[in-house]
Parts: sequence; structure tokens; C-alpha cells
Amino acid sequence: MNASILLLALFLPVAALAQGFAGLGQETEGFTLPDPDRDLTFPVDHGAHPDFRTEWWYVTAALTGADGRDYGVQWTLFRSSLAPGGPQVWMAHLGVTTPDAHVSGERLGHDETGQAGVSVAPFEAWLDDWHLVSDDDGIGDLRLEARTAEAGYDLTLRAEGPIVLHGENGYSVKSASGQASRYYSQPFYAVTGTLHLPSGPVEVTGQGWLDREWSSQFLEADQAGWDWFSLHFEDGARLMAFVLRGEEPFRYASWIAPDGTTTPYYGDALSAEPMEVAEVEGRDVPVRWRLRLAPRGLDVTVAAVNAQSWQDTLFPYWEGPVRAEGSHPGRGYLEMTGYE
Repeated sequence: MNASILLLALFLPVAALAQGFAGLGQETEGFTLPDPDRDLTFPVDHGAHPDFRTEWWYVTAALTGADGRDYGVQWTLFRSSLAPGGPQVWMAHLGVTTPDAHVSGERLGHDETGQAGVSVAPFEAWLDDWHLVSDDDGIGDLRLEARTAEAGYDLTLRAEGPIVLHGENGYSVKSASGQASRYYSQPFYAVTGTLHLPSGPVEVTGQGWLDREWSSQFLEADQAGWDWFSLHFEDGARLMAFVLRGEEPFRYASWIAPDGTTTPYYGDALSAEPMEVAEVEGRDVPVRWRLRLAPRGLDVTVAAVNAQSWQDTLFPYWEGPVRAEGSHPGRGYLEMTGYE
């Protein structure tokens, strides 16, 4: 087996989890499962959890250029254990979105090469020269650098609010039968920096979001993918919401007040209705949504900045910046997996 085929085989668990394929999380024997009674501990939980099957460090930023245009960036580092107590494999994704173009990139790595990993003190998550790094053991101030031959970015992220825990104290249920992850976010970053585009550098400012999630069992066998929203509203509130698509869709939302106070909502409290579909790389993908959270009076239309924001990676998915209009105007990011 040559090196590229070996890496493909090694990455099947983590890449499939990123895509949201059905049947994930069924092989759990020997891996640690999330414990709802365990409190998250920082800075330790900013680091890796190799006894769990899979985890990721995921950054998005909705940006405005000095030219007045909307932009977006995404960077994700995935880790997956091949077997309980076994080697770790790594995958990193890059996305750069403009109103009329989208660039994606991908790198693969293995822990035995030393080319990828996560350290806590000081914090750094890296794969080759793509990295998310802090000068201390926290994630309050970060630098994010990644670039392909086509596009990239050098960004500074400064937190202006607290870390928030999703679900019940960071224990995030994903199905009616109880599949779950540990899940927290830092949704309060102010972002500044430079995008490196084919047309030249663009100075940008905006708002960023970091997601941290790990588990050994995520989805039910019938859950074919997810639609995930992270939104920054003009009044200072934030929203994280997802729908796991299946025979009985599983819905969840975290309403995040401007001071970071977080309220969880489940089931019919959240409504996500596709309003417009675009053909994206031969697939029909919803690119305009009506999103409602009745207990908060939220009723917004969420529309893609660029409908063709397709991550052309080993296991492809849609990922791009969005604008929200309606009861709570704002902007953010949308990720959609499992569209074939």
C-alpha cells in the first residue's frame, strides 16, 4: 500500500465524521465515551483527547474587507484515533470565500511524523505550517495562518467575551437515543488581518468563532448529515444551531446573550426551513434558509454570501459565510454536510 492510499485509509473515520455520513460512531469499543458528570477543565480541554475517537478545532470568521465586500474564512484541524490507544491521524481544511469565488485546501498528517498536533502550554494547533497559536495556555488571543498556492490568510483573533458550553454543561446530545459529544465554543472573537487572494492582499475586520468538539459516538445510523449555523447578531447576541437530518430530525440551539449567558433549546423550539436551492458541484444544496427560534422571537432569513462555497476536499461539504436579515440582522457561517 503506497503512502497516499495508506493516508486515505487512515483518514476514513475522521473525514467521514466531518462529512456527516450515516452510521458514524457505531464502533466505540475501547474508546472513551463522553461523561455528562465530568466538568470541562481549562486549559487542559483546549488540548487533544486521544482516548476519544475523533475531535476537531474549528475556526470561522465572517469578515468585511477594506474594499467594503463580504469575505469569509474557515480553518479546521481534525484528529482521529485509528484504534484505542493507537496512532493518531490528522487532517486540516482551509476555506477562503469571496462574493464571487471560493478556494478550499486540505492537508493530511500522522502523529508519528511530528508534522501535526496540539499543545496546551502555550496553546498551538498545527499541521505543517498551517497553525492556530497563542502566546499563553489560553485561547483568548490567537493567531491563525494558513495558505495554499491560490489563497490564504494571516489573522489575529481577540476574545471579547467568555467561552460558552453547549447542551448541558458542555455535554451535547446528538440523537433521541443519546449519542453525544463534549462541545464548547468561543464565539466572541474580534478579527483583524489580511486575506491573500489571487487579486492581491485585502485587509479585513470582522467576527470569529472557535468550536471545540470531541466524541467517540456522534450519529445515529439514519442521520445522513447536518445543517449547522453560527450567527453574530447586531445586538450582541449569538446563536449556534444545528439540525441532524434523519427519519426524525434532531434539532438543537444555543442562544448566547451578549454577556455569554447561554440557554439551550431542543426540538420544535428551533425551525430551519430551506427557502432556495442552488446546484453546487452537481448537487442540490440549500443556500437560503428561514431560521426561527420561537422562545427568543427569532425569525431570520439566512442567505449565502456565495452559493458556490464548496469544500472540494477528500470528503466534500458546503461551508461559507452568510448574512441574516429579519428580526435579528447579523452575519455568520453555515456548514452543510451529507448532500450527495
